[in-house]
Amino acid sequence: MTENNQTEFVRIVGEERRVAETLEGVSRHWMTGKEKFLFISPHDDDVVLGAGLFIQLVQKEKVPVYILIVTDGSMGYCSSEQKDRISEIRQKEAYECYKMLGVPEENIIWLKFPDCQINSYRGRRLAENNDSAAIEGYTGLQNAFTNWIRKISPTQCFLPTSTDLHPDHRIVHEEFLISLFHSAGDIWPELGKQIERVPYVHELGVYCDFPKPPRLRIRTTNACLEKKLNAISAFKSQKQIGSLIDIVRKSGPYEYLRELEFKLYQPAAYYEMFEKKHHIPFIR
Repeated sequence: MTENNQTEFVRIVGEERRVAETLEGVSRHWMTGKEKFLFISPHDDDVVLGAGLFIQLVQKEKVPVYILIVTDGSMGYCSSEQKDRISEIRQKEAYECYKMLGVPEENIIWLKFPDCQINSYRGRRLAENNDSAAIEGYTGLQNAFTNWIRKISPTQCFLPTSTDLHPDHRIVHEEFLISLFHSAGDIWPELGKQIERVPYVHELGVYCDFPKPPRLRIRTTNACLEKKLNAISAFKSQKQIGSLIDIVRKSGPYEYLRELEFKLYQPAAYYEMFEKKHHIPFIR
């Protein structure tokens, strides 16, 4: 691989191609001095795979980075010797991984939902006494997401695509999006003060392709790529990680993100299309 010493952000906005050395330089809604990014990782290694370069670059722009790790990693053991200790092992590996990318340990939040069981934690309900994911007496993904969105009050959020094959990724995607709107409303006041504005949301490519083409490309240096590869390597307990490292290395120092747009229902938007001037009269 030839040496690459340039960092470049390219954002496609309609027919316009914006290019800059910083994310701020290509952004449509940058808030200088107020940006705060929240990454949602269904499993501890998802965010480094999808955004290990991006995280390095935004911190150079002095943007605080927070990571929510949804599951406890308890089903990620690759040997019988690891079975009873895998959650603890993976937690240490995750701290080591994200420390390499410059994320402070206190900005890594573990929601501790049981690995491979989060379908049972959709929504919100009263928690049982032994529920390690309980917050304010309640449990569920929407409870946890709403709580932490309000506490952190991010300006932008990032999570794996809705098209990933892993059901945990799809469930997290769906539950997080509705939690954004809970967070901006008056519902569940014990989880904190409502946020002033719903943050912008972006999808990361982790395992499967985006549902629609991404509109933001990050190209950085080979040194940043090596740092990402070393960070992924921190997950030594995950025997399959070697094949993922090979894919990342062959892909080069590039990452792609896709911004999500929410369109709320407005009946008035359809008025004109049903007027007579747009159609041939119906003849019985």
